Amino acid sequence: MAASEEVPPLSPALQGQRRGHVPTQTSKPGQLRPGMTVSAVARRLGVAPATLRTWDRRYGLGPSHHAAGSHRRYSEVDVARLDHMHRLVLAGISPGEAARAALDIPLGDFDTVSGIEVSAIDASVEVGRAGGGNVVAIPGGTPSARGLARAALALEQEACEQIIDQTIQHHGIVWSWDHLLVPVLVAVGERWEQTGVGIEVEHVLSEAVESAFRRRSKVPGTPLNARPVLLAGTALETHTLPLWAVAAGLAERGVSARMLGGRTPVSALVEAIKKTGPAAILLWSQYSKTAIPDMMLQLPGVRPTPRVFLAGPGWSNHAARGERVGSLNGALDALVHAVGG
Repeated sequence: MAASEEVPPLSPALQGQRRGHVPTQTSKPGQLRPGMTVSAVARRLGVAPATLRTWDRRYGLGPSHHAAGSHRRYSEVDVARLDHMHRLVLAGISPGEAARAALDIPLGDFDTVSGIEVSAIDASVEVGRAGGGNVVAIPGGTPSARGLARAALALEQEACEQIIDQTIQHHGIVWSWDHLLVPVLVAVGERWEQTGVGIEVEHVLSEAVESAFRRRSKVPGTPLNARPVLLAGTALETHTLPLWAVAAGLAERGVSARMLGGRTPVSALVEAIKKTGPAAILLWSQYSKTAIPDMMLQLPGVRPTPRVFLAGPGWSNHAARGERVGSLNGALDALVHAVGG
C-alpha cells in the first residue's frame, strides 16, 4: 500500500496493546468490562453520536452491554471494532464493507489491526462486487476514490464527507481535487448520462464536496490580502463546485475570497466590485453556452484595476477579455500572485 493511502493510527486508547491482550478483559477470561456511553465513544473517535447510532442500526456495531435500568454501554472491544471501522472508512472503504471487516476480526486480535493492509481489504471488496452492477468505473482510481464512489452510490453523505476530509487533511486541496474528487465526480456524472439513473447519487456527492470545501473556505487568522478575491459563475452558470474548490484552496494559502456563487448577474457583479474593490475576479463557465464574452466590457472602472481571470472549459471557444487559467493549481497561483502573495 502506498504511503499516500496509509491507514490513520489507532486511537490513543488502543495504542500500546501487547499481542494477545485485550484491555477489556477482566480476571475472568471472556468477561468484558462495560463502561462507555455513546457520547464518550463519539468524542474518542471524533464522530457524531448520530453516526454511531446509524452504525449500530445498520451494521450491528453497537454497545454489547446492557444492565437493567441503565442505558446500553460500549465495552472497550466494542470501541476497538468501531475504531477499526472508522479508520477503514477514512481510508476509502465503504461503511458496509468496513463494518463487515471489523466484525470479522476475532476478539483477541485487536492488538494487530493496525497492521491490516487496507489495500488488501479494498481488493476483496472489488472482487466481491464484481458483476453486481452497483459500481462506478474509475480507471486508475485510488482506493480512496473507489471508496468515495461506493459511499456516494449508497447515499452515505456522512461517509463521503469523512473520506473527503481525511484526504484533504493528508494531501491538501489541489491533490484532493485532482486525484479524488474530479475522477469520482466525472465517473458519477457519466454513469447518470449513460444510464439515465442515479441523479440522487450525484446530488449527495456534490453536497458532500461543497460541505467539505465550505468548512475550509475561511482563512484562519489574518488574511494575506487586504483587497479580496471575488469568485462568481456567469449569469447562466449553475456549477459552483469549482468555485468552492478555489475558495478552499485560496484559504489554504492564506488568501480570503468572497463567494458570489453561480448565476451571478452582471449587475450584481458590478455592485460587488464597487463595494469591495477586489484585487482579482475569477469567473467560471462550465459550458460554451454559459460563457458571456461581453460581460467584461460592462465591469466598472475602479482603481486599482482588478485582474480578471476566466476559468472553466466554457471560455475556450470565446474571445473574451481576461486572463485564462486552466488547472486549479494554476488558478490559485495566479490569484495569489494577483493579490501580492
